[in-house]
Amino acid sequence: MFTGIIQAVGEITQAQPNMDHSNNGLSLSIFTGELDLSDVNVGDSIAVNGVCLTVTSLTVNKFTVDVSQETLNCTQGLNQTGMRVNLEKALRLSDRLGGHLVSGHVDGIGIVIKFEPAGESYELIIRAPDSILRYLVHKGSITVNGVSLTINQVEGNEFSINLIPHTLAMTTLNELAPEIRVNLETDMLARYVAKLLNI
Repeated sequence: MFTGIIQAVGEITQAQPNMDHSNNGLSLSIFTGELDLSDVNVGDSIAVNGVCLTVTSLTVNKFTVDVSQETLNCTQGLNQTGMRVNLEKALRLSDRLGGHLVSGHVDGIGIVIKFEPAGESYELIIRAPDSILRYLVHKGSITVNGVSLTINQVEGNEFSINLIPHTLAMTTLNELAPEIRVNLETDMLARYVAKLLNI
């Protein structure tokens, strides 16, 4: 479980076929940037651009993970060497919940429609897949590449977000541009409510 509050920006330094499994997945090496791994052990979870992955080995400033082909099919950006990624260690029960409850299981891939200055902030508009539209609500939560954000407006299959300077400075969202694909995870509470109400 995560909060969507990014702790560091890292980089995928190596992506190679995973020879230990027959699922045609990848083994990734990720440079951690400023992320402190002193309390991380093999088997712990780290969210990489919003995708919950299990640490298979680690050093002071690098860790490795295995990514299945199924995960690669449902997400974007995990197969690109040199890709800068948002990193967050798993939530502890004693931590502050500064964002919202995030599982690290991507619900769909969105496409950036607009990313432009709006005063001191930036306006971000994303086209979402039809499968998640019912979970998008005004002032609701959504995770974009692992970052917990608040939806400003929903129109058709597009939603808008206001990105403040701090968020842009601390994440990779400052690298967005029209047509870039992003990992989206909807608010898990919305999904459970929809399931219970059968809507």
